[in-house]
Amino acid sequence: MFYCNRLPAFFLLVLIACIGLVSCAEKKEGKVIITESEFVVRQDNEKAFVIDAKGKVKNVGDVDVKQLVVTGYCRSCGELINPGNWFVSDIEKTPEQKDIISYLAAGAEEEFSFRGVAFIYNMVPEMPATTPENMEVIIESFVVVD
Repeated sequence: MFYCNRLPAFFLLVLIACIGLVSCAEKKEGKVIITESEFVVRQDNEKAFVIDAKGKVKNVGDVDVKQLVVTGYCRSCGELINPGNWFVSDIEKTPEQKDIISYLAAGAEEEFSFRGVAFIYNMVPEMPATTPENMEVIIESFVVVD
């Protein structure tokens, strides 16, 4: 009788120990980097110009990632619309202003492109003489595949 009561207790103790070991296992983290980026000025209409971005991202982590969101920022652009000055919108990024890569395997590289990093309206229909100085492409978020 005493043996029958010990057996379930022993299995419960082993189960708790196994759960503890599994939960302490090292979690793998994803790491994605921008390997190439390029900004291109595009004429949107007669006097309006837009900067678009394209490039490549690479998964240098040990695990696959999904829902990778890549977007760009112009840190030196203002928020006011003044003719002849580059500006950005202070509202949330639109789907056109970011690229979502659905799946990126460990070690894989993928191209991205999106539009509308910065805008300018000129008084004359000529290409802007300068482009903003402080522009960057960033990886906004991703989900690690288990």
